[in-house]
Amino acid sequence: MAAGLVCLVAAYVLSQFFRSFLAVLTPVLGTELGAGPDDLAIASGLWFIAFALMQFAVGSALDRLGPRRTAAALLAVGGGGGALIFALATAPWHLWLAMALIGIGCSPVLMASYFIFARVYPPKVFGALAGLTVGVGSLGIIVGSAPLAWIIGAIGWRATLGALTAITLLVAAGILVLVRDPAPAAEARTEPGTFGDLFAIRALWPVAALMLVAYAPAAVIRGLWAGPYLSGVYGADADGIGLATLVMSLAMVAGNLVIGPLDRLVGSRKWSVVACVSLSALALGALAYAPAAGFWTAAVLLAVHGFFGATYPAIMAHGRSFLPPHLIGRGVSFINMFSIGGAGIMQFASRPVYRAMEGGSAEATFRGLFLFFLVPLIAGLAIYLFSRDERV
Repeated sequence: MAAGLVCLVAAYVLSQFFRSFLAVLTPVLGTELGAGPDDLAIASGLWFIAFALMQFAVGSALDRLGPRRTAAALLAVGGGGGALIFALATAPWHLWLAMALIGIGCSPVLMASYFIFARVYPPKVFGALAGLTVGVGSLGIIVGSAPLAWIIGAIGWRATLGALTAITLLVAAGILVLVRDPAPAAEARTEPGTFGDLFAIRALWPVAALMLVAYAPAAVIRGLWAGPYLSGVYGADADGIGLATLVMSLAMVAGNLVIGPLDRLVGSRKWSVVACVSLSALALGALAYAPAAGFWTAAVLLAVHGFFGATYPAIMAHGRSFLPPHLIGRGVSFINMFSIGGAGIMQFASRPVYRAMEGGSAEATFRGLFLFFLVPLIAGLAIYLFSRDERV
């Protein structure tokens, strides 16, 4: 089981890489393919939307086929195929197709790990294992920054994507060979279950409401808006932006590692999430209140927001505690759909919000953009306060 989980974590590193690597490719794709920021925003958004829509199929496949075949097949066909199309792209719409396929390929890998954690390990360690997986996997964001730029400078972007195609296929083969499916749940023989059954679990509703808005702010700001904010308000160059976003990325990695097992220290899944989301919202509120307070103040606030915004594993652990064994696959995929879908929706929606406000000063523009992320976060937290606590 350990070797298989290593392969699944490697696949999740690729997933994190693919959702964030477009920023580094922006100049060369603009020069060689004529792909502008709008084209890349669409490509990135399609990754999230395809990923989210696949969660219905992924959840059913995990419960019926198991994680081994589900993750291996989708990663090979979607991830490997999409990376190959990206490497051969000659027009912006090829990037759209490639990113949609890569999103499909990445859609099962984290849920496959969570399925195994939920079915094989004690419930009290789910949050810690989930946080560890996301924390290690988040190294893909770091690889998709300065290291990727160095590799592209050495061998070119097409050769880099060709190598990523081979790596993706190799990881998919490792999953097929090394992952071991847990034994089927006893209830699955008499109660196969459907996604409709999940809606009957009322305890999931407030958890899903928070999941819809909790991941998006840090993910979208880090992946799309941190650079324009730091350059527009402070005139930061590429080195300054790279340093600030690297610090934010490392804070997000650390947050996943710390917040995941926090529920065992606090003794409550609900209130550990409430505390972290509140601190994340405070940092985002400070950015909205004083977006021009100083470059390093802004960098620190972005890092604090990223650290305490890394609540995905903790919220997932809370939701998982309400799931019966025969609905584990569908359940974790259902909750994940809200997280990734929320990020995709807010990524698409943030661009017209930005355009509507960009006629004013950069400070006013980004104040409005930060408020755009903050208000739904506070609303989701307010709904979550009505959730049922689960003691650890």
